Amino acid sequence: MTKVTESYPGKELSTEELKQQLVADTKIAQAKEAKFPTEIIDLPSKGLLYPEEHPLSTGRVEMKYMTAKEEDILTSQNLIQKGVVIDMLLRSLIVGNGEGKRVNYDDLVLGDKNAIMVAARVLGYGAEYPIEQTCPKCQAKSTETIDLANLDNKQVDITSKNQNIFEFTLPLSKKVIEFKILSHKDEAKVAETAKRMKKKAHSSQVSFELTSRLKAMILSVDGEDDRKAIDNFVENEFISRDSLAFRKNLDVVTPDVDMTHFFECSQCGHEDSVQIPLTVEFFWPRV
Repeated sequence: MTKVTESYPGKELSTEELKQQLVADTKIAQAKEAKFPTEIIDLPSKGLLYPEEHPLSTGRVEMKYMTAKEEDILTSQNLIQKGVVIDMLLRSLIVGNGEGKRVNYDDLVLGDKNAIMVAARVLGYGAEYPIEQTCPKCQAKSTETIDLANLDNKQVDITSKNQNIFEFTLPLSKKVIEFKILSHKDEAKVAETAKRMKKKAHSSQVSFELTSRLKAMILSVDGEDDRKAIDNFVENEFISRDSLAFRKNLDVVTPDVDMTHFFECSQCGHEDSVQIPLTVEFFWPRV
């Protein structure tokens, strides 16, 4: 059973997708009726990685404040053990795109999901985030409080509006790679593929996550978009130096929250820019 909906013109939705849309639409209506306090969150992608007709092309999402219902999610040992507790939390908090349209959580690219996660922490428990850091030079430990409200989105240049397609020429082989930024749904498939490959190889030591991710990201190699050809390229022809250059470029063009933090050691004076660690305190702060 399929049906064309107004939310996604020309796109046929499965029965399960229609069920998810109905649930999301109901949640929007309930939020409006209950008058939950909400905030509009600007996405790092600015909506430029989504088709023009897609709800996320507005570059914003509307989120409600956390309630006891969401704290029940955060304390669910079952969800924690399954590794899906944060995704369930964010699904519960997202109301829509700020213009009354539902948002499909699976469509969110990773950087936008990260921005929603940070916003959820700020709305739920405030912007102050205490962290402990170890100086890379003298190993001295220090504590500091990060103001999450001051985090900015990375400045990236997305030239292709409303399409998730990028191009990169590999420095060594000179092959031209077309690729996309993975969505939450894509990332879930990558994790499942890597798990399946690991089981098939009967190996507990080898991780297939990198190759699985590269295969999912790459759309074509020198214009060749056959999936078998792309898989063969990743496994047998993707030289390590080219792979490293590709991943560095990926970091440059991927919209995300800038989680870097200026660190100065109080003991030896060492200065550095480091990534803000996401510890258990992020969503489970000490009371």
